[in-house]
Parts: sequence; structure tokens; C-alpha cells
Amino acid sequence: MNKRKTFFLNGEEFFGSKKLTLFDVITYFKYNSAILVLEYNNFICPRENWNNICINHKDKIEIVTIVGGG
Repeated sequence: MNKRKTFFLNGEEFFGSKKLTLFDVITYFKYNSAILVLEYNNFICPRENWNNICINHKDKIEIVTIVGGG
């Protein structure tokens, strides 16, 4: 049985008990992965690592989306 863990996404607290990857979080919250930058525990995380990094208790994830304009 997995223990309940807390993680933070863009400063908001979330709880989970299942094994989650960064890619799972991006998919669940319906982010467009083509136009975002992901920071994981204060480091920019390359897209190719999103499916390999599992979220742990008290991890911090910041997602910034790119918006065009003039």
C-alpha cells in the first residue's frame, strides 16, 4: 500500500497516494506539453525526463506556459 504524499503544483497543495510521474501530472491537469516549461524542485526539468521522474512527498512543481502576443 502506498503512503499518502503531499506535493505542490504552482504553489497549490495536492495530495496523492498513487505513484505519479511528472508526465502523469501534466496529463491530469490537461497542460499542453508543447508550450510549457517545467521546474521540479527548483531545477528546470527536460521534457525527456518527465515520464521517468516520480513525485515524492513535499516535491515542488512549477509549470509555466508560453503565451504568444505582441
